[in-house]
Amino acid sequence: MPTKPAPAPFTADDYRARMARAAQSAADAGLAGVLVAPGPDLVYLTGYQPTAITERLTVLVLAAGQDPVLVVPTLEAPDAEHAAGAAALTLRDWTDGKDPYAVTAPLLDVDGRFGVSDNAWAMHLLGLQKELPGTSYVALTEALPMLRAVKDEHELARLEAAGAAADEAYGEIVKVRFAGRKETEVAADLAALLMKYGHSQVDFTVVGSGPNGANPHHEAGDRTIGQGDMVVLDFGGLKHGYGSDTTRTVHVGEPDVAEQRVHDVVREAQQAGFEAVRPGAACQDVDRAARAVIADAGYGEYFIHRTGHGIGVTTHEPPYMIEGEDRPLVPGMCFSIEPGIYLPGRFGVRIEDIVTVTDDGGRRLNNTDRAMAIVE
Repeated sequence: MPTKPAPAPFTADDYRARMARAAQSAADAGLAGVLVAPGPDLVYLTGYQPTAITERLTVLVLAAGQDPVLVVPTLEAPDAEHAAGAAALTLRDWTDGKDPYAVTAPLLDVDGRFGVSDNAWAMHLLGLQKELPGTSYVALTEALPMLRAVKDEHELARLEAAGAAADEAYGEIVKVRFAGRKETEVAADLAALLMKYGHSQVDFTVVGSGPNGANPHHEAGDRTIGQGDMVVLDFGGLKHGYGSDTTRTVHVGEPDVAEQRVHDVVREAQQAGFEAVRPGAACQDVDRAARAVIADAGYGEYFIHRTGHGIGVTTHEPPYMIEGEDRPLVPGMCFSIEPGIYLPGRFGVRIEDIVTVTDDGGRRLNNTDRAMAIVE
């Protein structure tokens, strides 16, 4: 199969539009602006990722009607100047020995309420509060949860490429030997395959065999996989800066009737969740559709997590497919659908695809067989 060319880089205009949209969204939400710390929000809005995140203040200040300003330490200014979105903002640097909060304060409304990146350091937020005691702050996940939720065609192309790469990795991992090997060995194989197919970063390689599969976040341990084990494989990371995340549950040798039944129920639930995806449906509708299948089959108490999470420049982000989330789905949203059944002391089953909302329904970004694969 020919290798697809890498997506074209995002331009300064792309980042300019994102920052303007974020500033306007903040104003619409009654906020004076947005303060963005190093992390996924800063990468998404500017293309800038500091080489190292340290105690030195770096913050992007966005407000409607005001040019974007990135406050950076002087020693890191050259790197910031080379960021893809640098042409769309103004840099303001500060040197060691100066008060970075005094440098930042003139950019802020002295009595304003600001949205702040969830991962901002407390010491920086407290420093700003000390400098401007009239200000107040709210986490961006609470104030602007949909900031990165709707993907444009260029973002979708990256997510599709990441999903396809994860599918390629799965297609190879089912050919390796499982029995007699440790979970960590299979996990290492998975990580290597993700890198082989173009991932720049591996975020997780869950390999949960036998009773370990009943722990959804077990990842991988020293347990030796045995004949007759169910094995949950959940893996993903970043390719072209965007996430992959898929889960399939395989079996070492032929499953028994009970194991096959549980897998069939989860597969049916995953399909029901997918069929619930359409513009205007609530996020919770996806959760309800998947959960109803599992509950009706008598396993409701063993489905112990939400049905899905958003994905983009991070592998977990809003929106979330969970009861109580009545936010409507809109075209361009991307999220996982990953119901599971976890039987303590026995085994677990989870099946997961990334799905994007289209104009008339949903489209899977993972397309490997969802039937239970038999491995050696």
